[in-house]
Amino acid sequence: MQNFKNSRLYGFMILAAMVVVFYAIFKFLTPTNFGSPENLYSYFQSSIIYSVGGCGLYFIVVMGLFDFAVGANIVLSSIIGVILSSKFGYAGFILGCLGCGTLIGIIIGFLYNQLNVPSMIVTVGIMLVLESVAVFAAGGVKQTLDPSLRFFSGAPGNIILAALAFVLMWFILNYTKIGTYCNAIGSNEFTAKNMGIDVKKYKLIGFALLHFFVGIMAILTVSYGTTMTALTGMSTMSRNFQPLMGTFFGVAFRKYGTPISAIVVGEFIIAIIFNGFVALGAPTTIQNVVTGAALLVIVTLTARGKRGSVVK
Repeated sequence: MQNFKNSRLYGFMILAAMVVVFYAIFKFLTPTNFGSPENLYSYFQSSIIYSVGGCGLYFIVVMGLFDFAVGANIVLSSIIGVILSSKFGYAGFILGCLGCGTLIGIIIGFLYNQLNVPSMIVTVGIMLVLESVAVFAAGGVKQTLDPSLRFFSGAPGNIILAALAFVLMWFILNYTKIGTYCNAIGSNEFTAKNMGIDVKKYKLIGFALLHFFVGIMAILTVSYGTTMTALTGMSTMSRNFQPLMGTFFGVAFRKYGTPISAIVVGEFIIAIIFNGFVALGAPTTIQNVVTGAALLVIVTLTARGKRGSVVK
């Protein structure tokens, strides 16, 4: 019985049960305007965008790190991708988003290693810089993706791109040293160093991978919304938390060997909850309360048994 409770199947059963429970609650409360097959498909379409970001965040969160610059990088990479798309089409759009995102990740990882200060402090500073750069790059103008370049705005384009991101994460976690070493560093950094793991190197790789996935998320985000506007005053921070909640699902279900599935299903559950409250006509303040409560619950479940671990 104990082995079954730690099995992959048991993890899937818990995730499925959570989907059914939350769906049933909101379907009971508002049966006419929530939860139709078309609605569920729409929830899934939006949730996979955050799932991609959640997959990227997994590589650093599992090591006890955090990144406040994710939202700012989504905005900047989207703007750079749209600008380059006007000259180079899909090549400029895709390479602009991925290249900008990955470069920023490398810079963040390098600064974190060199400055030797907590990742939250480094990434808050980077976030402010990226917001300013985005304003400069956009020239104060809302950037709009050309209609001829919106293959990733909906199915099958967005599903194909997201699926490729999930497969990439699965391959990295299961068939490269990166996944093994990231988990080892998160479990005990001192022991990892004694095993000969170059901790700084893999933290840099973790940030680079995170922001490569952020680049993919930027492609999906600006394709889905068709426009991107530069933001200042730490306004991009709100884009950090929904993918982060999916990441916490992944970390919590890591013991079942289902982190990727947990991230994808977790984001779908969050989408169900948000849209359920919208269907109920709940004000935005209530949705924010639910977001905060969900973060607290998920963090508590994730941190159970890891008392003493800290965000670095």
